[in-house]
Amino acid sequence: MALAAPAQKMTAQEFFASTDELPHAQLIDGELVVNSPAFRHNRLIIRMVELFATHRATHPGAGEVGISGDAVLDQFNVYVPDLWWVPDDRRPDDGESRFVAPPPLVVEVRSPSTWRYDIGTKLRHYESSGVAEVWLVDTAADVVLVYRRRTPETPIFDIALELTTDDTLTTPLVPGWVIDLASIFAR
Repeated sequence: MALAAPAQKMTAQEFFASTDELPHAQLIDGELVVNSPAFRHNRLIIRMVELFATHRATHPGAGEVGISGDAVLDQFNVYVPDLWWVPDDRRPDDGESRFVAPPPLVVEVRSPSTWRYDIGTKLRHYESSGVAEVWLVDTAADVVLVYRRRTPETPIFDIALELTTDDTLTTPLVPGWVIDLASIFAR
């Protein structure tokens, strides 16, 4: 019985050369993964961006939130967080489409095609690449799983929270930004 040859992993360079016309494409452990987000997924992201815009209007210097941009973590992993935050001094130029280093805060909203990656492989890679905080928004359970580092020097996510619609979401990265989860998950 012959063994099948292991599948060839796609590299980040090959990914960028072949995915110009593929929206929602990511490279996860050398595998091309395309996401098809549902309307609720998109509404949640829009609500979060609106809340941040309101916060930023009264808190100059609060950084920037965005909804696109490739985060190259290594030669086999290129993620596109559903939402990201960077401080003003790391704000990407208008012509850029890729992060030099992953954003400090990334948000992934549940989609059937990618959730298993979000809670597994992607979370581990975000942690090992130095991302300060990850929010995993579970639209099936209406909860947000928060993983963060107590300090920038902490080598792993040492704080894990599970927040429900009864809670508010805050982050030490953006003082004063408060998200009422009941309003985010409202149907």
